[in-house]
Amino acid sequence: MNPIRKWLFAAGCLLAIQSVAQTKVANYYYNKAGTDQYEHISLWVRNGQRADISYAYGKDRKEVRLAFLGKDIVKGMPAFTVRFPNGSQLYLIPNGSSLNVTADKNRLPKLFTWEYEGPVNGIGTFCSVCAQDGREAMQLVRQYYLR
Repeated sequence: MNPIRKWLFAAGCLLAIQSVAQTKVANYYYNKAGTDQYEHISLWVRNGQRADISYAYGKDRKEVRLAFLGKDIVKGMPAFTVRFPNGSQLYLIPNGSSLNVTADKNRLPKLFTWEYEGPVNGIGTFCSVCAQDGREAMQLVRQYYLR
């Protein structure tokens, strides 16, 4: 390989590594995976900016993208609002290392907890962009979704 191609290859590899290093996701779930009652929310951060929000549900993990509407206050607590493509909304309220999630500010919220994405008993693949624990996940949420 000539020197210019080597340099371009190395630069491309460095950019790929940097883009992964600058991407993080906080994953939260409600109910048991593989059931019809399962719900999952992923809150992405890319290059120091709030990015995509996705919601998956059910046994087959049907996924939809949510829009960030902005910061809010729910029962005196800092929160943020997201919108589904059909126009319905959810309020996400950080609570310790979990998220309280509700469609109505006056209803009892569901408690979504941090979801580990990685190998279990040596089976599965490691998620390099996933928050490694509930504390890191909540730091991402508070820093990029509540500020």
